[in-house]
Amino acid sequence: MQGNIFIIGLGLIGGSIALSIKKSYPDMKIIGYDVDHNTTHQAKILKVIDHEENNLQHGAENADFIIISIPVVETEKMIERLSHFQLRENVIVTDTASTKKSIINKASILTEKGICFIGGHPMAGSHKSGVTAAREHLFENAFYILSSVSKVSNGRINELKQLLKGTNAKFLELSADEHDEMTGILSHFPHIIAASLVGQARTYQDKYPLLSRLAAGGFRDITRIASSNPSMWSDITIRNKQVILGLLNEWNQDMENIRSMIEQEDYDGIFQFFIQAKTYRDELPVHTKGAIHSFYDLYVDVPDYPGVISEITGYLAEESISITNVRILETREDIYGVLRISFQNAEDRENAKKCLENRTSYELFIQ
Repeated sequence: MQGNIFIIGLGLIGGSIALSIKKSYPDMKIIGYDVDHNTTHQAKILKVIDHEENNLQHGAENADFIIISIPVVETEKMIERLSHFQLRENVIVTDTASTKKSIINKASILTEKGICFIGGHPMAGSHKSGVTAAREHLFENAFYILSSVSKVSNGRINELKQLLKGTNAKFLELSADEHDEMTGILSHFPHIIAASLVGQARTYQDKYPLLSRLAAGGFRDITRIASSNPSMWSDITIRNKQVILGLLNEWNQDMENIRSMIEQEDYDGIFQFFIQAKTYRDELPVHTKGAIHSFYDLYVDVPDYPGVISEITGYLAEESISITNVRILETREDIYGVLRISFQNAEDRENAKKCLENRTSYELFIQ
């Protein structure tokens, strides 16, 4: 496979896609464009892209593949701009945004001109952002959703899959409606709930000054996704509003039912509420990536004494195992282990677990 790949948006996702393509097709020319020209230049220095392009029209009109990797609302605006260019006849245009229906609808201005547009959503991410965080293995074993209009041939979809084979992702073809509803259930709606839980805690902070310290354990973990980019999630929420509004209505009804059970001290009803949730949650896949990017944490049950962190991290450093974060937990309700170490991926976590099992007698937990 040969040709020019034009990537619009050189953040974590765009940069990681560029690296995965370079791995599979070193002879393909990867051209990068970003509204921040410093980012484009940095991507070139890091060898994420082969060439910098500061002229959007020039880059788009000379591309065989165009990958739009910017926020949802900006993606729609970019599609509008691309519709005014003289794109190559056989070009494939795709995106990486987290909602699909509004983008597929907007892309009709391209498809009506005979330009192939295939919506995409690689369901992977990282705690880090920007082109410096880009990794060629970011999407490995993650689901990569493809959505298109019915007139797009299987041949063209397979062509895009072939281009992206270096991601080692699991491709799924879904309609835009299916995609938005499922990601609404598993990703968009949970982000709202996590943010609301944090907001509720914040309202009590003045009354209970110790609240933030007590929240440092399990509460902080179950609300991690509330730390996601506010601008991005505002876009996603608005663009998937019908699905989210429907889920909110159902959620409100569920909460009313639970409220009623608590008021009536309905032990059996409350027990069923918790047992059904536990059963379904315990049956969810552990080692695969889903709609919300995974957290690769290892809990180590060590005594809290001076030097314990340097001891553990020293063992990992000797075996060149990288960590992204490490902390002693003060509040550990429902969490085993006083020390939590975070890793970039499952492989690093597994290597760390083996390392510490061989070097120490501490108990290790993956939750």
